Amino acid sequence: MKKTYLLEGLCCANCAAKIETGINKLDGIDKATISFLTSKLVIETAEEPSKELLKKIEKVVHKVEPDVEMKEI
Repeated sequence: MKKTYLLEGLCCANCAAKIETGINKLDGIDKATISFLTSKLVIETAEEPSKELLKKIEKVVHKVEPDVEMKEI
């Protein structure tokens, strides 16, 4: 299942790469990609992402970019 999120406030391509690497290490993520140009995060999972998994993703995002807001598209 693919889900797309907007990462509002993403400031640089290097941060996007760090976030992408961190999310790809999480259990339950088959693949995660971030486009810095569009500020979009696409995650692929076997099932609908749980609230717990989404909290882990947000934790990774905020560890690198504390001011980024993640919104489902």
